[in-house]
Amino acid sequence: MGIGASIFLIAVGAIFAFAVDANLGWLNLNVVGWVLMLAGLAGLLTTLYFWNSRRRVVAAPVREQVVAEPVVPVQGDRVVREEYREVRRPGTGYPA
Repeated sequence: MGIGASIFLIAVGAIFAFAVDANLGWLNLNVVGWVLMLAGLAGLLTTLYFWNSRRRVVAAPVREQVVAEPVVPVQGDRVVREEYREVRRPGTGYPA
């Protein structure tokens, strides 16, 4: 339960406990109001506890690392320094 839902339960509970004066016979709205307020308070305390117990992540200093040059592919006795690709778009190729 989040902070907003907890505050909502506390507010609705306070309305039922203090502002509504209805007699339903089988349901006491004062008790329902107090139960809602206690549930909202428990949810609020639980949410705040979990928010405060989260670990804070501290960024570590960045270490620079020297990386060896990339490996150059070899074909037979020659070193391939560049790669050539021919890309054709659909519909712009040679006639069939």
